[in-house]
Amino acid sequence: MRSCHIRDLGRMSFGEAYALQREIVELRKQGRSADQILFVEHPHVITMGRNGHAENVLAAPVLLARAGIEYHHTDRGGDVTYHGPGQVVAYPILDLREWKRDVGAFVRGLEQVVIATLDEFGIAGERVRGCTGVWVAEAKVCAIGVHLSRWVSSHGLALNVDTDLSYFRYIVPCGLSRPVTSMKELGVSAARGEVIARMAEHFRRVFEYAAPVSSDARPGGSLVNRIPVETLA
Repeated sequence: MRSCHIRDLGRMSFGEAYALQREIVELRKQGRSADQILFVEHPHVITMGRNGHAENVLAAPVLLARAGIEYHHTDRGGDVTYHGPGQVVAYPILDLREWKRDVGAFVRGLEQVVIATLDEFGIAGERVRGCTGVWVAEAKVCAIGVHLSRWVSSHGLALNVDTDLSYFRYIVPCGLSRPVTSMKELGVSAARGEVIARMAEHFRRVFEYAAPVSSDARPGGSLVNRIPVETLA
């Protein structure tokens, strides 16, 4: 059975988490790291995907800055999205050559992880034809955007747990004029740690891993060294 390392980074800026992802991606390409899934919560930030449209950001940079919102361009797929407190963001850094060399299957797998996680909390998540992500009654509860380099994935998904949805007013989420929702808005109060634990287990099942391990090859002086490995079994 393949193994995967699970890390909970806690609250971390998007820029630092992005740098950490890139470092681990390079280790994974070199065969110096196992697959890893990084869980994180970001301060308020808007990110633009490589296929994004500037008109989907509805506020000027100066207004975003006044609202305490950072803005970053990224290399993930998709359009614009928001991250902030109350979200569970997961960045799976996986070598798909060891699972399936199929981008569509990978994205459907991420959706299934979220759908199965929501089901444990009594929420019926679903897919919407022609759209990426997970939806509840036509409202988006989880955004997904990924990047692949030599079949190693980065970026991932953002599930709204108890997110302040008012921050989405600054964008057209994922370029779609549809509402967003959260687990809290749907009547479910869930602790971040509980959501992560359930989601980690569904990552294990969907992507066919053994129980997570608790060690990894880490280069001296790197960002990776500063992040402890958490074992979620």
